[in-house]
Amino acid sequence: MERKEVETRVHELRTILDKLNYDYHVLDTPSASDAEYDRYMQELIALETAHPDLQDPSSPSVRVGGTVLEAFEKVVHRTPMLSLGNAFNEGDLRDFDRKVREDSIGDVAYVCELKIDGLAVSLRYENGVFVQGATRGDGTIGEDITNNLKTIPSIPLRLKDAISLEVRGEAYMPKPSFEKLNVERVEKGEMLFANPRNAAAGSLRQLDPKIAASRNLSYFVYTLAGLGESTLEKHSEGIDYLEKLGFKTNPYRRVCPSIEDVLAYVEEWQAKRPELPYEIDGIVIKVDSLRLQESLGATAKSPRWAIAYKFPAEEVTTKLIDIELSVGRTGVVTPTAILEPVRVAGTVVQRASLHNEDLIREKDIRIGDTVVVKKAGDIIPEVVNVLVERRTGNEEEYRMPTHCPECESELVRLEEEVALRCVNPSCPAQIREGLIHFVARNAMNIDGLGERVIAQLFEAGLIHTVADLYDLKKEQLLALERFAEKSATNLIQAIEASKKNSLEKVLFGLGIRHVGAKAAKTLAQHFETMDRLQEANVDELIAINEIGEKMAQSIVTYFDNEDVVALIGSLREHGVNVTYTGAKPVNIEESDSVFAGKTVVLTGKLEQLTRSEAKKKIEALGGNVAGSVSKKTDLVIAGEAAGSKLAQAEKLQIEVWSEEQLLQELNK
Repeated sequence: MERKEVETRVHELRTILDKLNYDYHVLDTPSASDAEYDRYMQELIALETAHPDLQDPSSPSVRVGGTVLEAFEKVVHRTPMLSLGNAFNEGDLRDFDRKVREDSIGDVAYVCELKIDGLAVSLRYENGVFVQGATRGDGTIGEDITNNLKTIPSIPLRLKDAISLEVRGEAYMPKPSFEKLNVERVEKGEMLFANPRNAAAGSLRQLDPKIAASRNLSYFVYTLAGLGESTLEKHSEGIDYLEKLGFKTNPYRRVCPSIEDVLAYVEEWQAKRPELPYEIDGIVIKVDSLRLQESLGATAKSPRWAIAYKFPAEEVTTKLIDIELSVGRTGVVTPTAILEPVRVAGTVVQRASLHNEDLIREKDIRIGDTVVVKKAGDIIPEVVNVLVERRTGNEEEYRMPTHCPECESELVRLEEEVALRCVNPSCPAQIREGLIHFVARNAMNIDGLGERVIAQLFEAGLIHTVADLYDLKKEQLLALERFAEKSATNLIQAIEASKKNSLEKVLFGLGIRHVGAKAAKTLAQHFETMDRLQEANVDELIAINEIGEKMAQSIVTYFDNEDVVALIGSLREHGVNVTYTGAKPVNIEESDSVFAGKTVVLTGKLEQLTRSEAKKKIEALGGNVAGSVSKKTDLVIAGEAAGSKLAQAEKLQIEVWSEEQLLQELNK
């Protein structure tokens, strides 16, 4: 075949396969037999193999799986992937509706969508070509799983328009694929996946894309996250637009003009849930107007314009065969029910938290009881109540021990606490759990140091404090089971890289009682160095916004401990950074900038600054840059060809500046 003929045939095959993929996986209307599809695919692969220069990252052939990776790269999301607030009943939904309407002008419509039980994933396209896909991660930083996502046939590798955008959606495993996968795993003697969500997540975190390709995953897109300037005014219009570009959207979405329509939709799909070929765990309700979405904004964790209604938890009965105890990093002793295995909300459950001794007494839970179990929020197993009428007389009352199950120290109940606590600072369980907390993602974020590895290192006597992590040598790791040259090298490098973390990561990792991730960052920003924080007294701490007396006292008590002082000194000696390296927040009260505390909207084309540069400069001066004009907007910067945003600003009598006025203020 001549070169030109090869190029023509490759183009023809790609066009044919793209259409067959779209027909089958997006439209659910197969237009060719499996055998015919396979013939086209094998011919394309053969031609691309013979002519490597014709290979293309958006070719349908990449769906069979590519090169095996050594590890996943980190991805910083351009726009954070926020989690949704939850609603559990009609009252929660009406309360959400009331808050939305309080901040809106005119009628409010909602878009209701099925809440697919899968893995949230972000996709980025440049000039119409799929270039990167990432997991949600912690909402700010995810993992690059592009090669695995390319194996999902319902994700377009090339859009129908050569446009650059970012979308978010849910990768999931259909019920038939899940059942088939578990049958195959039984035949191979492998452990079964608990539910389709876990199976989908596990498939997309395989380093070998061929494994992901074999799992028959699918994908629904549910939002347009980044398009730049757009004429779209509604979320529903955005989804329709994505459908035209070639994305698979859920056909059961519905625009609801009122909260009554939303409630009817929820009731309808709660009943129809079992009929679907995929798992759902609720309904997502979003404000349809993009302008109102922007006006409502978001908290640090969740958008105010959307909420997830969670279906009531499924309840099942099983037998409680024992109660075990675990000791956490703060010494709290938690009882756990050991159950006869039972399937709840798609997962086999064998353990459920009993929280504390008071709950056991209150519910009169005994070993041998028949109990009702559910998953709180479809996630955490818990014992709801006991079926007393099924008792045989052989059940045993449970008494909490007086001594720690790990170190045998006497347990105490502190004033105003319901939990029993081990106060021995040398308790192995507390040390082990503290180490696990220190290396966690939202603390020091050391890849490769999960619970199993921490336990392995602890039991081998290689680590006792968090500072010992920085003494580990590759040779020590290689002597342990399951460590090879590459994994040992990667772990040592990850530990070394963690030394550069900003102060708030260290503070949170240390596990100071009552100090969460947000408080750790507040403290780090205020004091800037560990030394200054260690010297602070209760009054100084209470003076900081969001730091209460209880937390302040806990911080002072923590740093008064000689062992803590020695530990921090050891971290310093190992080269761990104990200085805040993030951006210093603007003190709005002290700032003389006109932008401090103001909401600013940029519109039109700027000549001397990019939109991103202008946003960064305004935010550095304490301003908040929003995407649309509302009654909460304080200032609009209008560049060339400013359109509807400028008109809205004039209608609401909001102050408008030119780019020249902006530059004059920025250059002061």
